[in-house]
This record gives sequence, structure tokens and C-alpha cells, in this order.
Amino acid sequence: MSELLAYEEATSTCTRCPLAATRTQVVFGSGDPEAELMFVGEAPGFHEDKNGVPFVGQAGKLLETLLNGIGLSRADVYIANVLKCRPPGNRDPQPEEIEACESHLFRQIELIRPTLVATLGNFATKLLSGKPTGITHVHGVPQQVALGGNEVTLYPLFHPAAALYTRSMLSVLEEDFRRIPELLGLTTVVPEPAAFELEPEPELERPLEPAVQLGLF
Repeated sequence: MSELLAYEEATSTCTRCPLAATRTQVVFGSGDPEAELMFVGEAPGFHEDKNGVPFVGQAGKLLETLLNGIGLSRADVYIANVLKCRPPGNRDPQPEEIEACESHLFRQIELIRPTLVATLGNFATKLLSGKPTGITHVHGVPQQVALGGNEVTLYPLFHPAAALYTRSMLSVLEEDFRRIPELLGLTTVVPEPAAFELEPEPELERPLEPAVQLGLF
């Protein structure tokens, strides 16, 4: 834990890419520093940039609901993003930004040592799998990869924001989440239907066009 905290402090003044000039603060990550399950999303949004905590907007609330449905909570997992700073206007991460920031994520994984890393969306899945295959084709299919010097199970999932725009995506997410307890070696829990009002926040999320903007391909 002390090493992770020290690394978080070290990254708080990161200036590796131009996002340092537009962010409010670095959004390092949050949760159990010894978690077996780690979620990796894309980048901080409006709320995350203001609060310094990942997944605290509408997508974060849905993620918590999905976790509760399988008997877990935020306190049981660790949550981070590929980028630690918010891209202006919540635009897609640029290749040079990912390249500048990826070592922060790999160091986090090395220090936390999760056994299961669930990637949320296209950017995290492609980066951590090292493959160009889009999330539509690999979601819900676990794969073994080496991350942070350790063998881990990578479990690609659609980003929860996809369900904020496309209601049918919620059932897909619930189905994929259903496998998480099994992958962790826990007693299988059948999720309750997510009691969540699927209303996007247009001013905070990307414009509609989920197939492109939310990395569904």
C-alpha cells in the first residue's frame, strides 16, 4: 500500500503530455490496493476531473449497481483508467497520450497484483491485451495475459457508458458480469436486474453515436 501511495503522489504532478495543462487534477485510481479484481476504464470525465476519483458520474453509478448485483462493492475492487487526466470535452484518448500514460497503469497493476483485470471498453482492452480486436468481438471472453510481471486473467467488458445510450447494452453487461464471481473463484451469484435509470448526461458524456464514441468496434 505504501508503494502505491508513493507512486500516486509521484504521478500527481505528471507533465508527460499536454493534458497536464488542461486537467484540474490527476485521477490516479481508487479502491482496495490489494484487490483481486481491478477495473480499467478509458479516461476521467467531468466529475472525475473535479473530484479526483474515477467513475463517479453516471457510468460510475451503473458500475456500482452492476457490482452490487454480484455481491461486490467499490470497496472490494480497484478502479483506474488508461489515462489519468481528462481529455478536453471528453474526446477519445490520442495515441501519444496513451503512450505517455500507459506506464502509470502498468505500474499500478504491478503494485496491486490483481488476479482478474476487467477492461471497460475498447481503449483499455486493446492496450492491455496487446491486440487490435474490438470489444464487440471479445467482450465476456477471458484471456490470459502477462501484466506488470504477473500472469493475470483479462476480462473485456463493454464500458458502462454504452448502456447509458443503448438500453439493450445493460442486459449484455449483466450477463458478462455474471461470470466475474466464477473467475474470482467465488460462489456464483446470479445478479439482480440493475435498478438503474438509464439517462445519459449529455453535457458530461460524449455526444450520441455510441458505436463509434464508446468503442464498440
